Amino acid sequence: MNLLTLDISNSHTVIGVFNGEELVGHWKVASEERRTADEWQILISGLLSRADLDQVAAVSMCSTVPSITVEMRTMHDRYYADIPVSIVGPGVKTGVPILTDNPREVGADRIVNALAAAELYGGPAIVVDLNGTATIFDVVDAENRYIGGAIAPGVELSLDALSRRGAQLRSVELALPRGVIGKNTVEAIQSGTIYGFAGLVDGIVNRLIDALDVDEDHVAVIVTGNYSDVVVDNCATVTDRDPWLTLTGLRLVHEKNHG
Repeated sequence: MNLLTLDISNSHTVIGVFNGEELVGHWKVASEERRTADEWQILISGLLSRADLDQVAAVSMCSTVPSITVEMRTMHDRYYADIPVSIVGPGVKTGVPILTDNPREVGADRIVNALAAAELYGGPAIVVDLNGTATIFDVVDAENRYIGGAIAPGVELSLDALSRRGAQLRSVELALPRGVIGKNTVEAIQSGTIYGFAGLVDGIVNRLIDALDVDEDHVAVIVTGNYSDVVVDNCATVTDRDPWLTLTGLRLVHEKNHG
């Protein structure tokens, strides 16, 4: 059975296909809000067909972009009406209690990440999702309950703002510079971004662990997201890298609702 998973965020959409528990295909495309339901289907079916994975038996999806969610619902109704479809939101079982002031406002991707962290690593755990628009920290306590987190600007958003607002600054490739002391403008931006976000991750994670009031050796700190590779090597608090954490969470959502 091939399960199609869709993780839709503001910057990118990650598409994955599971055969059982194995992720057998994955792709990343732009989250284009003007793309229609039919265009999404053409894009997705083309990717699956090229990988010989077009026999989809179920779909599991989370989205933080309302306009794309609408088109995806239309796509599901039009092209996947005869198979199980799970769209993370009210009424969909996750098995993770949400202990926040307003559980309905917690992003679907955050709930999915919390589920995957609880199932794969066990609480207490902290998920750090390094994506383009936001750097998101989600906390699961020792009883595997989602208790909240923190949100900071993302890597791509910060770089875009810097290049737009700085008259003598420009967009740069996010690569490790020769050293922390940049010898030119490009290296200075790379140093500030990479080491700055590494410091951001370590600083907030340490504060979250203090707030949990547990031994840091007993907390799993899992990093995921589009920018995890370039930053995580310079983080001292990270215990695990899991680039497909959200897709795995979507697989678990499917299993809990249609297993």
